[in-house]
Amino acid sequence: MSTADRLPRLLALVPYLMSHPGAQVPEVARLFGLTEKQLIDDLQLVWMCGLPGHTPGDLIDVSWDGGEILIDNAETIARPLRLGVDEASALLVALRMLAELPEFEDSEALARVVAKLESAAGEGAAQVSSQVAFELDAAPDAMATVTDALRRRRRLSLRYYVPGRDEITPREVDPTRLVMVDGRSYLEGWCYRADGMRLFRLDRIVGVEVLDVPAEPPAEAEPIDVTDGVFRPSPSDELVELELTPAGRWVTEHYPCEEVTELGEGRLRVTLRARDQGWVVRLALRLGDGGRVLAPESLARRVHEVASRTLALYESAH
Repeated sequence: MSTADRLPRLLALVPYLMSHPGAQVPEVARLFGLTEKQLIDDLQLVWMCGLPGHTPGDLIDVSWDGGEILIDNAETIARPLRLGVDEASALLVALRMLAELPEFEDSEALARVVAKLESAAGEGAAQVSSQVAFELDAAPDAMATVTDALRRRRRLSLRYYVPGRDEITPREVDPTRLVMVDGRSYLEGWCYRADGMRLFRLDRIVGVEVLDVPAEPPAEAEPIDVTDGVFRPSPSDELVELELTPAGRWVTEHYPCEEVTELGEGRLRVTLRARDQGWVVRLALRLGDGGRVLAPESLARRVHEVASRTLALYESAH
């Protein structure tokens, strides 16, 4: 177990033991989701902690003879940890997002949790989190069907819109979980068309049906790491170079760039990987005067041609 996992638990364990003298090892282990051996290992580590000086009078005194845990000389960390404004705000935002999901049923209980957390966290966290608005997926039927398939472990038949190719593709998917990234819900599952794990945005699912086939992803199927977002460029993807004005600098905040060079006066030159040129064309059109494609030259010409055709259509309509 990593230090990052263990330290927060130890900081919560000591205040709990201080407020529950005589607590039993099996009971505490069950409460903290540990085996009894893991709990004893934690207690042995706590026994070596304390204030600077490291004399017997500085260290925490803990014993667990007969299964009864007694702790002393730990008053300096006897109070439970308090969430910071950023931590409390993130938790409140996540809870409010959860309340917006159509399959979430106990909204009253969640509202009470939010109210208690706002009261405990203070006015700052409540103000910050209340300024965040949610735009969740407008596909409640898809959400309900996917949730049903996950619950019953059944394969799904999808008709999925792929914006990069502007087409709707049929898919058969063994669903593994629902994840939320940047305020949007995604179905994760083994896609038999791609022969690999994929994420499908729920609001891009045009049609979905639960098949009478067990969902049995192959052994090599592993969860997709979405810690850094959904978009994960590959070294084999085409390298694209853009020049951005101050109005287009937002690109560096939304997409992983391999290089970012300041050109002065707020302008940037960036390089990024693109799996599909159509995506870059749409990005360039969206940027307008905020940026332009420098390389590859063939892509720059394509953007120019698409922009010219679009402008001609607009002018003919007016």
